[in-house]
Amino acid sequence: MGRELKQPFKERRIFTERIVVAVGLVTLIFLLLLSRYFYLQVIKHDAYTLQAEQNRIKYSRIRPTRGLIFDRNGSLLAENITTYRLVVTPEKTKDLMTKLQSMRSIIGVDDEQVAQLEEQLKFNPVFKPLVIKAKLSEVEVAQFAVQQHRYPGFKMEPYLNRKYLYPIEFSHLLGYVGRISQAEYNRQDPEVYAADDYFGKSGIEKYYEHTLHGTPGSLVTEINAQGKQLSQTIHTPPSNGQNLTLTIDLSLQLAAYQAFGEETGAAIAVNPQSGEILAMVSKPGYDTNQFINGISQSNFNLLANSADKPLFDRSIKGGYEPGSTIKPYIALAGLYHRLITPQTTMVSNGYYQLPKQERRYHDWKQGGHGQVDVVESLAESVNVFFYDLAYRLGIDKIHDFLAPFKFGHLTGIDIAGEKRGILPSRAWKRANRDMIWFPGETVITGIGQGYFVITPVQMAQAVSVLASKGQITPLHLVQHEVTSNTLPFAISDAHWDTVHQGMTNVVNAINGTARSIRSEDYLIAGKSGTSQVFGKSEEDIYKKDEELPKHLRNHALFIAFAPAENPQIAVVVVAEHGASGTRAAAPIARQIIDAFMQKNRQEGTS
Repeated sequence: MGRELKQPFKERRIFTERIVVAVGLVTLIFLLLLSRYFYLQVIKHDAYTLQAEQNRIKYSRIRPTRGLIFDRNGSLLAENITTYRLVVTPEKTKDLMTKLQSMRSIIGVDDEQVAQLEEQLKFNPVFKPLVIKAKLSEVEVAQFAVQQHRYPGFKMEPYLNRKYLYPIEFSHLLGYVGRISQAEYNRQDPEVYAADDYFGKSGIEKYYEHTLHGTPGSLVTEINAQGKQLSQTIHTPPSNGQNLTLTIDLSLQLAAYQAFGEETGAAIAVNPQSGEILAMVSKPGYDTNQFINGISQSNFNLLANSADKPLFDRSIKGGYEPGSTIKPYIALAGLYHRLITPQTTMVSNGYYQLPKQERRYHDWKQGGHGQVDVVESLAESVNVFFYDLAYRLGIDKIHDFLAPFKFGHLTGIDIAGEKRGILPSRAWKRANRDMIWFPGETVITGIGQGYFVITPVQMAQAVSVLASKGQITPLHLVQHEVTSNTLPFAISDAHWDTVHQGMTNVVNAINGTARSIRSEDYLIAGKSGTSQVFGKSEEDIYKKDEELPKHLRNHALFIAFAPAENPQIAVVVVAEHGASGTRAAAPIARQIIDAFMQKNRQEGTS
């Protein structure tokens, strides 16, 4: 076998190639490491520095304190109290539902709350705490503190809880707060609201939510590698919610609510010179404190299914025919359009008929009132006088004259949930009923019946304009500057005086329909009205409502202002199914005015 010859040149070339490859690989690896180093140290420097800082520094939210609510005299109506709630972090406990069942002897958790927690667990992240029960009693706090070692993952948290000092009397006016819903949260700024915040659900609390809520701050906590807390400082202090001072007078609000006795309905008292609401009641009310931390389904059903509808705010949502309370405005329209004068008279024989029609539109008094002028027609509430006047005015003039008083419009009062009401017209009926307007509908509009619908707050605005002789000052519940306007047409003082005299005679003249509430100390100007619930047949037209079951009786209305010569208070009262404005609503109005006048006298002599 021959000996293999060496090839030095070839060996050097192979060695050189291997060196080049090795150097290339080393260079490539070095460049890769260098580029990675550049990426981490230069390009991603800020990101990783922030991440490292976040591992060392924890930011948490400081909840702002909700603003307080006071009446006009500084009496507290809504406050925040410190209380405790029981929360659990699901990832920190085993057999959560078993432990919850064993806890029922310590805190009062019922089947409904257990079922709600089971439902929440389906969607709640395991690391996010869940509220088991809010507003623990002192006994529950003490009992859990003793047993807490048995329940890892469970803890008590202090928090500020809303409390209403007069929850029933102010239920509709103030409204209430509750845990923010997902839909509400989605509409809010996430920098301001958290998913477990409280949010205004109705009334003043809802309307002024963003004023009352405030802006959260932030807390900085420094921790070491073992997770131990090293320090804690406030990074940004919270901006607490603003306090609100209402125009409401606490004592008058309580007096108005109590004046209803067993009646249901609504009452509003306003200063006609300033537009300030002094009292606003819807009865029955309900305990708003039940709703703050979540009302049980059984208790909610009791309220929701009650025949008296305590959850319904009659003062801004209730729709009623104005009845004869509209007559002062119809009289004013007739005087303004010169269809009548203070001396104009007509004979009421008990009914009215349109030309060439057989239908009779009845007066409330069988046989009629005889010959009456406008002042007497207001004092005795003569239907026939206003049937005729409305027909001669026509529905278009009636509509255009009443609209600036805010009939058929939102008043813009600063509370959530106001309804509009209906001021009928040809255009309204065509748009909403797709029908033409009939002359007979104009006739009954003159006494506040037919399609005409008012809300108590709408009527309160209109009575304020009437009492102040044309000054339109927006109604409001929170004290602030408002701008007054006047009616778009000029009504002479003589015409205002004529209507005011008619309303004064309603209460003070011997033939006045509301003479039973006459005061010896001051003059009340007023007007009663009846809002139909069911129409009556021809033969039943004069049958008294008191003979009917309560739920079939008409609603009773009364509007008033006092003192008549210089009004300081205007009042609207609706007594549902009260049958007669004079017998049911007028005494309530008198009690409200009495309470106001008595307080004014006491303040004047102090």
